[in-house]
This record gives sequence, structure tokens and C-alpha cells, in this order.
Amino acid sequence: MSGPGFEGSYLGAGAKISAQAVMECKICWQVYDPAQGDDSRQIGVGTPFTALPEDWTCPGCGAAPEQFMVLRDDGQGESAMDAAVARLEADFREIYNGKMRDVPMCNHSLHVQAVGFTEWQGHYLGVLVAPWFMNLVLLAGPDDAWSALTAGAKEIIGFPSGSYEFIHNTREMVGGYKACSLFSPMSEFASQVQAVDVAHAVMLGLFDPNALERLDDAAEPLVPQKPEVPRAEAPKMQKARPLERRAFITGQV
Repeated sequence: MSGPGFEGSYLGAGAKISAQAVMECKICWQVYDPAQGDDSRQIGVGTPFTALPEDWTCPGCGAAPEQFMVLRDDGQGESAMDAAVARLEADFREIYNGKMRDVPMCNHSLHVQAVGFTEWQGHYLGVLVAPWFMNLVLLAGPDDAWSALTAGAKEIIGFPSGSYEFIHNTREMVGGYKACSLFSPMSEFASQVQAVDVAHAVMLGLFDPNALERLDDAAEPLVPQKPEVPRAEAPKMQKARPLERRAFITGQV
């Protein structure tokens, strides 16, 4: 496999993954682990993802290698992003154990977990799952600690799928960060696995430039299957304003 671009990993910089990288299909969540190889294609144990044959596809759904994301990579030392994400998780675990554990709005079948973080415009973007919320989080990158952020200030940030409202905040352990609320409370989630799946889907939908086009299509009124039966005409939704576009990502998953 020569020079693949991984859509969900390091913004396409596939050269950053090591020979030990465990990859996951973003379509069906099939995992390729070099330690196991791929029996379905007689790929031997120890074969790195980047050394797979040119015609190799996902054993689960047939997707191209470009549709795989890094699940974990033990071949690389801890990066600045890894350290920042670890601080984020540790801080919110402390919040849960210290202040939120007995709060009724918490879904105690869930736990704090950072999902899908990747480098984006010099910062680190991903989803934070907690027993009481799911937020899209933008952490400060190595060149800007965002120490001057004003807690509670709002900022509209644009992505291929639309524009979203982020709230500024700072914490001693995390430093400055920006958060966009996706779900709160989390009572509709039955398990951590379900919440993490939704978080992955949010990250994919965020960078989907066709998301708004599908939103406009979905706004069209449905045509009754039985015209002879009088029915009130379904109202047509207005085109989403920037702050409403978040509902498309959360609603479709």
C-alpha cells in the first residue's frame, strides 16, 4: 500500500502512524491489528497496516484502507496531544468523583472518555463523553495555551458541515479550551459503547461537506402515500441557521 491518506487520522498524514498502529474502519468499526494480521486475505501476523497489499479492503464491509482511523498506536511515544487529552480526562474524572457522582442527572452507566481527538488547525479536536454530558472539545495546541480565554465567552467556529457555537473555559489542569454542547443530560444512552459510537459519528459528520445539503433535503415536506385521504400539509422547515446545524449532527446519529 503506497502512501495512503487516512481521512480520520492526523488529517490524512498517514506517515505518522507506526508499524504497531491498530486501525479501525470508520464505516463498520472493523479493527486491523498487526499483531493478528488478516486470515481472510492470508495476511501474516506482524504485517503493518501501511504494508498491506494495494487491493486490500476492509474484511467487514469492503471499504478502502483510506476509510480507516488510528484506534491506538503503541509505537509512538506520548505526543503533546496525548498529554493534553490525558489531562482533560483526568480533570473531568476528578469532577465526577468529587462533585457529580451523586447528582441525579448523571447516567452512572457511563464514564469519562475522550473520543476521536485529532490535530486540527494547530489545536486538538475531539469529543468528551461524561456521565452528564457529551461535548465537542477544542483543546489548546502547543503554540497557544489560550490562557487569556474568558470563561463563558462564545465563539462561532466553522467546519465543512457548518458553523457551531463554542463556549470558552479554563481549568487549572486542562488550561484554556472551547466546548460545544452535543448532549446533556445523557439519560438516553444505554451504555458507554453506544455513547462512544455516537461520538465517533459526530467527528465524521463534522467534516462532511454534504451534511448541510442533506439537512436541506430532510427539510422538504413528506408526500402523503394516500392522496385521497385529506391531511394537513406538513410544514417546511426553514434552512438551518448556523447555531441550529449542531442539531443535524446530533440528530442524524
